[in-house]
Amino acid sequence: MADTLKDKKVAILVANEGIEQVELTEPRKALQDAGATVELLAPEAGEAQAFNHLDKADAFPVDRAVGDADAADYDALMLPGGVANPDNLRTHPEAVAFVRAFFAAGKPVAAICHAPWTLIEADVLNGRTVTSWPSLQTDIRNAGATWVDEQVVVDGGLVTSRKPDDLTAFNAKMVEEIAEGKHAAQHA
Repeated sequence: MADTLKDKKVAILVANEGIEQVELTEPRKALQDAGATVELLAPEAGEAQAFNHLDKADAFPVDRAVGDADAADYDALMLPGGVANPDNLRTHPEAVAFVRAFFAAGKPVAAICHAPWTLIEADVLNGRTVTSWPSLQTDIRNAGATWVDEQVVVDGGLVTSRKPDDLTAFNAKMVEEIAEGKHAAQHA
């Protein structure tokens, strides 16, 4: 597994505050352990503040502001959850456009917990089957997708998962989909 993703560059996109820490750190570790180069992007340069549920946790240095990044420079995208993180992220047009560009290019995207809110804003869920934290199911259905209560769901290069308890399965499927590369079924 150490070089499964050798020569792959993955963007992790977060808001500058409100990320569920374990949903950032565990997928990032899985990507790095598989050999990927990982960059943390956020709307603003500086730091991204993570949380353990509602308690402030660690701050992580942002590698690049999303407005200064080009989706063409990355092989895949990972979106951590946390309630505040995607709710904030979807208010930044440059972040939404960045997400949409991965779907337009057919590149793998992984999203856990509340992260599908950003996918809803990017208007990329119509016709897909996804999972998420249960409170998003109505939003997901209203976006034209089928919501299912499963540990991890893969739909044409899009990997979704429900919660931190699902991270082991989520990380394995995320690495697998990124290793496969572009997907014809991935669309904007």
